[in-house]
Amino acid sequence: MAKRRPTSLRTSVEDVAASKRAPSTPQTESPAFRLAFADDDFLTSEETRGVRFQLEYMKPEFRLRERGINSTVVLFGGARIPAPGKPAWAAKNEVQKANLEAASKYYDEARRFAQLASATSKALDFKEFVVTTGGGPGVMEAGNRGAADVGAPSIGLNIVLPHEQAPNAYVTPDLSFNFHYFATRKIHFLMRAKCVAVFPGGFGTLDEFFETLTLIQTKRMDPIPLILFGAEFWNKVINFEALAEAGTIAPDDTKLFHFADTAEEGWEVVRKFYDLPVVKEA
Repeated sequence: MAKRRPTSLRTSVEDVAASKRAPSTPQTESPAFRLAFADDDFLTSEETRGVRFQLEYMKPEFRLRERGINSTVVLFGGARIPAPGKPAWAAKNEVQKANLEAASKYYDEARRFAQLASATSKALDFKEFVVTTGGGPGVMEAGNRGAADVGAPSIGLNIVLPHEQAPNAYVTPDLSFNFHYFATRKIHFLMRAKCVAVFPGGFGTLDEFFETLTLIQTKRMDPIPLILFGAEFWNKVINFEALAEAGTIAPDDTKLFHFADTAEEGWEVVRKFYDLPVVKEA
């Protein structure tokens, strides 16, 4: 967080410490006596939900502004996709095991795509095109790892889930955030995004793709490169043409996104969209 400005007034930090030194009495032990901003029971109550939304927006925003990060390259994709040569830890049967291990090629492509983005970011003093993921395993890990490969910072927007999901080891520590609300997390995914790359994944990945696509379709968000990696996978799980034929989307809505099978193909879409120089090294 930013350094405090000099002030002649007592700070909230000083008063939190002082309140903990108060003598133990029935009054001081009562929840009513706790400072409101240091009272976990109060801050996690139903009545303060709006305040928590605001805090979850503000905390990452302060940090990103401190670092001068203006724009990001967002990678979405399956947490269950293993790195090449690693077992499919999430597989529930042999078919899933075979398919997930075959999908490890997308781990490599996500890692390479993040390298290309981060090489561009490096040329811009890591203020633009900073790699951002959900901070977890699989494709998310590959994205943060690709940034680390070229010495670039990267952002992880983790979320508390019923099962443990620790941030992957490649997220820049002071850019590793944790969320309770999916809504505020999604705001931070998209408010700086100059590109969204979507790799094969499950319900969460589909949700993130369709939300981004809907915002662009409804002009609630400026058009940006929205890239689906793995045309065979996406055309198998979503029949885009059937939606267009049914009239539930406009025929031109299928032009709001691009397909790519390699990192180089995907980054070329981004490069041409923003007229960026060719990445010479990554």
